[in-house]
Amino acid sequence: MAPTKDDVLASLSRVKTPGGLPLTESGTLSEIVVGDGKVFFSITVDAATVKAWDPVRAAAEAAVKAIPGITSAMVALTAERAGGGGGGAAARPAAAPAGVAGGHGHAHAPGAGGGGGAPQQPAVPGVSAIIAVASGKGGVGKSTTAVNLALGLAAIGQRVGLLDADIYGPSVPRLLGIKGKPQMGPGNKLIPMKGFGLEVMSIGFLVEEETPMIWRGPMVMSALTQMLRDVDWGTLDVLVVDMPPGTGDAQLTMAQQVPLRGAVIVSTPQDLALIDARRGIAMFGRVNVPVLGIVENMSYFLCPKCGERSDIFGHGGARDEAARLGVPFLGEVPLHMDIRETSDSGRPVVATAPDGPHAAVYREIATKVRDQLAGAGGRAAPKIVIEA
Repeated sequence: MAPTKDDVLASLSRVKTPGGLPLTESGTLSEIVVGDGKVFFSITVDAATVKAWDPVRAAAEAAVKAIPGITSAMVALTAERAGGGGGGAAARPAAAPAGVAGGHGHAHAPGAGGGGGAPQQPAVPGVSAIIAVASGKGGVGKSTTAVNLALGLAAIGQRVGLLDADIYGPSVPRLLGIKGKPQMGPGNKLIPMKGFGLEVMSIGFLVEEETPMIWRGPMVMSALTQMLRDVDWGTLDVLVVDMPPGTGDAQLTMAQQVPLRGAVIVSTPQDLALIDARRGIAMFGRVNVPVLGIVENMSYFLCPKCGERSDIFGHGGARDEAARLGVPFLGEVPLHMDIRETSDSGRPVVATAPDGPHAAVYREIATKVRDQLAGAGGRAAPKIVIEA
C-alpha cells in the first residue's frame, strides 16, 4: 500500500520541537503533499528561532524518509518575522545553498525600487544565461511560447535547457510528450529528462499530473531552488524558465533568487491582457531584470480552411505597448489549429514542423532573444513608469 498523509503525520508526531512538543502539535506545518513516494511540506517558524529549528527540520526529513515506500522528502524550513504589518517576512529554504533565500510575504529585493543594483545571485554551474518567460496572467499561452522559444533557440545552434517553474500547473511534460522520472546522478544531482534536444526539468516529473499543488510561497521557492541548483544541467548556452503566471510573491521571489539575464513577456492583444503585461514588466523592473521583449501570442486567427485572417482579440496592442514602454517587440504568433494540436499532443510545432510558417515565427523570436542576450551583459534594466 502506498504511504499516505496519515502515515507522514504519524511519523512526524514522534519528532520533537525545541520546546518539547510533537511537531504535529506545534502549528508550524504547512499542507503535506504526498504522491508517488514523494513528500513535500514546510515548517514555518519565527525568524529568531531558525537555528534552534534546523535540527527539527533534519529530524523530520529523516523520519519521513524512513517510512516504507517513501523514496524522497523535501522539507523546507521557512521563517516569518513578526511585525506591525503582519506580512513582512524572510525565508530560507533549508535545501538552498548559502546565499540563496526563499521569500514569504511581500518581500522586496535589496536595492529594488531604490536605484540600487540587482543583488548578485550565485550562477548555476555550466549555464551561461538564464531567461524567464513570464506573463501577468494565465491563459495567454506562456508555456507553449516557452517551449517553442526554447526549441527555436536550439534550432539556431544554442545548447538549451528548459525549467518548468510553473509549480502550480506544470505543463511542460505534456507539451513535450515526456513521461517518466528523472534519475539521480553523481553528486546527488538529478539528471534532466530529454525532449527534442532540450534538457528538461519539471515538478510534473515528480508528482502525478492530477495531484493538486497546494503549497505556500516559501515551499515553492525551496522546490524551485532544488530543481534549478540540484540538477546536472551540463553545459548550456541558455536555460529557459517557464515562470508561474501572475505577479505575486512566488513570481517576485523567483525573479529575485534566480540570476536572470532577462525576461520575455507574453501577452495577447486585448487591453485586459496588456494591463497584466505591464504589471509583469514592472515586476522585473523592480528587481532590475532586463526585459528582452514582448511576444504577442494569439495575435490573429488564421482560418485553417480558407486562410482568412481575423483579429478576434484585436491586433497590434502588444507592439504598441512595447513601443510605449520602450522595450523590444519580439514578434506575433497567430492563433492557429496547428499550434494547438501539436502542443496538446506533445509534438511542439518548432520540432515537428520545422519548415512551416509557425516554426519560422518562433525561430525569428528566438533569434531576437539571442541577439538581446548578446548585448544584455551588464545592461541595466529599463526604467518602466506605470501610469495610474
